[in-house]
Amino acid sequence: MKRLHQFSVLPLLMAPLLVGNAVAQESSQHAVAVSLDTAKIELLTGAKGKLDSAENVFRVAVPRSDLAVSVAGVKMTAATGFTSWASFTPTGDKTMVMGDMVLAEDQINPVMSTALDNGIEVTALHNHFLWDTPKVMFMHIGGMGDVDALAIGIGKVFTKIQETSSTKPKSKPKAFDAAKTSLDPKPLEQILGVPLEKAGEVYKVTIGRTTQMDGHSVGKTMGVNTWAVFAGSDDKAIVEGDFAVLEAELQGVLKSLRGSGIAITTIHNHMVGESPRIVFLHYWGEGRANDLAKAFKTALELQAKN
Repeated sequence: MKRLHQFSVLPLLMAPLLVGNAVAQESSQHAVAVSLDTAKIELLTGAKGKLDSAENVFRVAVPRSDLAVSVAGVKMTAATGFTSWASFTPTGDKTMVMGDMVLAEDQINPVMSTALDNGIEVTALHNHFLWDTPKVMFMHIGGMGDVDALAIGIGKVFTKIQETSSTKPKSKPKAFDAAKTSLDPKPLEQILGVPLEKAGEVYKVTIGRTTQMDGHSVGKTMGVNTWAVFAGSDDKAIVEGDFAVLEAELQGVLKSLRGSGIAITTIHNHMVGESPRIVFLHYWGEGRANDLAKAFKTALELQAKN
């Protein structure tokens, strides 16, 4: 009888705890609903959203139905992965935003500049498909801070995407053959402060960095380096290459290169498991050789200050 009495009393003892837990969960879900002003986020971003109460996240999205994309001959729709989005979640007294922007090639750099100029970080730029026509790239963004400021920044990014969606492809300058490079490397060496290596018909500079992998130091020759190739003539040249940056350096280098008119073509990782982590950003610039060297040097100096 004593044992039965214990079982009969236990539910009575647990009931307040269960009720309390249920109330706490309900309160938590209610807190999610009210912690973000979802209507204001929609207003500031100009995009409709959906609240995921379980994850405490409000996600706004803009389908790229304006793009007529085919992949390997298959006509795609916005629902097949061509939707720009940004998700907001409260983190203490701040808000975090993360997202992915779907961009045609000629939209990438103006949209990137808009993000950087409005307090939104750019964290990756890559493709999702092969054989896509037109070519589409995906730019990941992020940020932490005041929810209104972040929503305004995301709204400007969405607006820039809309503004540039019908822009005709930028006409490219008359092509030239890199194999017929005639530029004088001496002025470039003076600007850069390092000698240029003659690599075939073009000129290259490579600056190594080091990181650790599995307890071993890896550096320049293992591929942990920043490099630039200059080709063409003094007045009509290109620069292309790769910056190897620490995570903390990425935004500053992006802003510097974009401020000099250099296009960013990819942002990605080359290794996994290294410490400190190294992010690689590829770039392309066109113009006078001296101006391109100055743009590269400015970004390089900014990186060195960190």
